[in-house]
Amino acid sequence: MKFRLLITAFALTIISLSACTSKEEKVKKAAADKKVRIKEDDKADSTLLVYNPKKEDKWIADFAENLHRKYGFNGNILVAKKGKIIYQGAKGWADYLHRDSLKINSEFELASITKTFTGVAIMQLIEAGKLNLTDDVKKFFPNFPYDGITVNMLLSHRSGMMNYVYFIDDIWRKEKKDMKKGISNQDVLQVIADKKPNPYAKPDNRFHYNNSNYMVLGGIIEKVSGKRYSQFMMENVFKPAGMKNTHVYSKAEYEKIPVDVVGHDRNNFKYSVAQNFLDGPVGDKGIYSTIHDLVLFDKYLKNERLLTNKSLDSAYVGRNKPVNGHFNYGYGWRMFDGKGMDKVVYHTGWWHGFRHIYVRDLDKDIVVIFLGNKTNGSLMQLDELYKYLKMPIIRKGAYSGAGSLPGSDED
Repeated sequence: MKFRLLITAFALTIISLSACTSKEEKVKKAAADKKVRIKEDDKADSTLLVYNPKKEDKWIADFAENLHRKYGFNGNILVAKKGKIIYQGAKGWADYLHRDSLKINSEFELASITKTFTGVAIMQLIEAGKLNLTDDVKKFFPNFPYDGITVNMLLSHRSGMMNYVYFIDDIWRKEKKDMKKGISNQDVLQVIADKKPNPYAKPDNRFHYNNSNYMVLGGIIEKVSGKRYSQFMMENVFKPAGMKNTHVYSKAEYEKIPVDVVGHDRNNFKYSVAQNFLDGPVGDKGIYSTIHDLVLFDKYLKNERLLTNKSLDSAYVGRNKPVNGHFNYGYGWRMFDGKGMDKVVYHTGWWHGFRHIYVRDLDKDIVVIFLGNKTNGSLMQLDELYKYLKMPIIRKGAYSGAGSLPGSDED
């Protein structure tokens, strides 16, 4: 009897060791396969970013030149379709005062396009089990003066918070504080805790787009990860996506932002916009990037290197009442979708002399990027480009209250 028990125990041990070995081998194989995929992706990146001007889309090239000359667009443009760049161009000045021309790899302050990256970082922390959509802000910042504001409300701009940009600017001017020295997200959160400014609305009552939501999310990323926002983004988003020319630059970390592209205000170049203390907080803005790196960002969102498709599907769901039947906001993305229409996710940006739009048609696999450093109305003139690409027109005023184009037969 004892002998049988010993034999059985020995057999079970062998099976257990065999199972462990098999499991270890599977883990090792999965890791090896991942390395191979990454190497293949990295090789493909160079092909993705190859551009032959002789094969450019002539219609788009003419459109871009007209947008520059007639409507005053100053900046870099890229259009990619099914993994190939069909047009790219640099139009105008990086810094008019010094007559420096833009280059195709010039880094622009992305302004609110930064919010798409912050949304990705938050979803990464959720996937890692370090954060929940239903977590209250007070879990991370006990002195936060508002009750009932959760992570998902911040992501979808439903927190009801006031816009810290105007609030802090008013305080700094009244108290005659140093307007050049950058402040951090933690500085802003402390001022909000001390001053307790009146909210715009009750939590989850309505959509109210403003920078406070993503500034707080930036602070949460730092709190949960124990790293600076710039460090977390570099390690978890930029490097994994091969974005070699993308950085977070905050006036709280840099006395002078180390890039050459200057923002210019309005329809002329007389007013270059100086960086100030409000270029310190990040998450709502603060990422600097290039048109090529934004193509890579699109690629590595699609192939699940940054997030699972489940997380992306959640981020791409409109969390508010649609405007004109099609326009909505999810978790870090503006979006356009509806019955019989393409699913498009995008974001605009406008900050200190920069004005952009980053559009991703998920159904047609088209990426449209305009990064501008002159804040005029030129990006309101893109309708014909969208029509040419057979995409929805990403301009809310182009649609009726029912959500259709004027004169169309769409339901």
